[in-house]
Amino acid sequence: MPVQLNHTIVAARDKQKSAEFLTDLLGLAPPTAYGPFAVVELDNGVSLDYIDDPEIHQRHYAFLVSEEDFDQIFGRIRERGLPYWADPFEKHPGEINTNDGGRGVYWNDPDGHKLEIITRPYGG
Repeated sequence: MPVQLNHTIVAARDKQKSAEFLTDLLGLAPPTAYGPFAVVELDNGVSLDYIDDPEIHQRHYAFLVSEEDFDQIFGRIRERGLPYWADPFEKHPGEINTNDGGRGVYWNDPDGHKLEIITRPYGG
């Protein structure tokens, strides 16, 4: 069996709120409970397992999506009035990028984790 990422733990001040924020924007099934986690299942079998933690170290999570999904997700970001950027350093507010012939955009979750959707892998 090839080595594959199965899951990772995401620290959140409110695991349910943060997990629901992500599933709502990405159009995924609601999170499920597993032990102390609110589990977000992605379409490729990887899960983000949210856990309550008062100490947050902000991380970056990038999601590869189709062009159609990008339009839908980006529409939800704009409908909610969320700030977004073309870059992770927030130097290009209100813009998307077109790196490597695809589209990408960054925004923050309730705990300050930097979220990103891209339609093409970088360098691909």
